[in-house]
Amino acid sequence: MFALAYLLSALLRAVTATLAPSFSSEFALDAAGLGLLAGAYFLGFALLQLPLGSALDIWGPRRVELVLLLLAVLGCVVFAAATGFVQLVLGRLLIGMGVAACLMAPLTYFRRHFPPELELRCNSWMLMTGSLGMVASTLPVQLLLPLLGWRGVFWSTAVLLASAVAALALRLPPDGARTPQPAGPTSGRYRDIVRRPEFVRMAPIGLVLHGSLLALQALWIGPWLTQVCGWSATQASRGLLLVNGGMLCAFFGWGALMPWLLRRGVSVHRLLILGVPVSILLLLVNAWLGARAEAWHWAAWCVATSLVAFGQPALAQAYPVHMAGRALSAYNLVIFVGVFLLQWGIGAAIDHLRSSGLDAAGAFRSTIGAVGVLALASWLWFVARPDRRVHNRPRSSPT
Repeated sequence: MFALAYLLSALLRAVTATLAPSFSSEFALDAAGLGLLAGAYFLGFALLQLPLGSALDIWGPRRVELVLLLLAVLGCVVFAAATGFVQLVLGRLLIGMGVAACLMAPLTYFRRHFPPELELRCNSWMLMTGSLGMVASTLPVQLLLPLLGWRGVFWSTAVLLASAVAALALRLPPDGARTPQPAGPTSGRYRDIVRRPEFVRMAPIGLVLHGSLLALQALWIGPWLTQVCGWSATQASRGLLLVNGGMLCAFFGWGALMPWLLRRGVSVHRLLILGVPVSILLLLVNAWLGARAEAWHWAAWCVATSLVAFGQPALAQAYPVHMAGRALSAYNLVIFVGVFLLQWGIGAAIDHLRSSGLDAAGAFRSTIGAVGVLALASWLWFVARPDRRVHNRPRSSPT
């Protein structure tokens, strides 16, 4: 039930890349217009993150998810019926707001109801469904276009979202009464949440490493394949299918493996300490290889970097249950700020370097190398902070 909604949210996030030629031809959009159209989703998503966290803790994940998914259905309808650019942007904004809880609601539900090892397994498999949505947004959508058109794709998605709403309403147990929020130091104000040592320690990894994973996977790996490797658009599309398929397999594997690792004392903290350097090394190797770094190299980097996704549920386990929604949403906001800054910053750096005389390959390689240096700095910050680790702590009782 949660998985279907999250799969559709990931499809809606990535599908503009596949449908960009259709939008450009029908609405005469330039690159800036396409960028605004794609960014409206993230704007709507980011606007709701902080109020979302409070709502999840007070009203519960089921209620919040149901209300917001109805907004996503409305957004798909507005988008499918759009006759101009303003309606497209409005529809995209509503979609972003409507799917804002599609990951945070299930993670909050898992935090409340499951032991830590099952919580991490369910988190991995939720992310796997997101990767499946990314896969579905590429060649499958392209194959449906002659049959449905881009409007038909969004009408169909609206119907599927409505089906997810019905399934959640009928099958998921009610959240119960509104959860009272205690006063004092455990009241869960965002100011107190982000000041805790666990959050301060994890934030740079979320901003840079998790942000770069989403920014490169969703946007910049494609231009690397076409502008650095010289691939055609069709070849790049197949390469992205390989990358997204690799992420799908990675999250499935992590979900199966995590309970076994936790039973043997391998915490998320230890995974990050040992695994992040592998991710950084692969990123720097790709920058050094240049045109020789093809889709499978990027798939390997994405798979190696996928372990940073465990930072989010592990961080939530460091907070009392009644604060979990706000902790998750605050960290999610950090991640998506990183996505925005890196998507924009990588493009700005490439443009600047090219205007300074570098060719496309040199500009891409230098920029990706700089991202690798930032990632290294975020990992060193994590290692050097005082030893209040992001452990899988015993579950706190709700208050």
